[in-house]
Amino acid sequence: MATVNDNNMPSNPSSITTTSKQSLPPAKSVDSQSVLKRLQSELMALMMSGDGGISAFPEEDNIYCWKGTISGSKDTVFEGTEYKLSLSFPTDYPFKPPKVKFETGCFHPNVDVYGNICLDILQDKWSSAYDVRTILLSIQSLLGEPNTSSPLNTQAAQLWSNQEEYRKMVEKLYKPPTA
Repeated sequence: MATVNDNNMPSNPSSITTTSKQSLPPAKSVDSQSVLKRLQSELMALMMSGDGGISAFPEEDNIYCWKGTISGSKDTVFEGTEYKLSLSFPTDYPFKPPKVKFETGCFHPNVDVYGNICLDILQDKWSSAYDVRTILLSIQSLLGEPNTSSPLNTQAAQLWSNQEEYRKMVEKLYKPPTA
């Protein structure tokens, strides 16, 4: 082993062994082809599912940006309403969740005025096993069964216990989406 003298130079330069920089293994990544295949597969599965009240399609020719629609479930204060959503998929999907927002205004305890949604599967409870269908069904379910203990909209959370008044507020604020 070389020793270092006072001017930080080894006393015996021939004893220095050079090692090439060893690169770390690459972080888990998803190639764009596998993301593309996954999203195409999810689109087909969603179209074939026959689930009522939910739909989504890529926006124009960008497979990473989708427009979705959910209808309020029967026997809830949201019955008869329809909401447009935007879904934006990251390049490392399905290992990271898509960003999902309401494009249609939605008076709801777990939706803020900007359309952001507080739903655990879109945040810390995300799993790569989830797909677009699961996301849309979960949001549709959330409409009728909000988490009022973790509200983004405190006014909606406080009014939720009075379903008659809540329905009136939904009717007052609801603006049907335009095409």
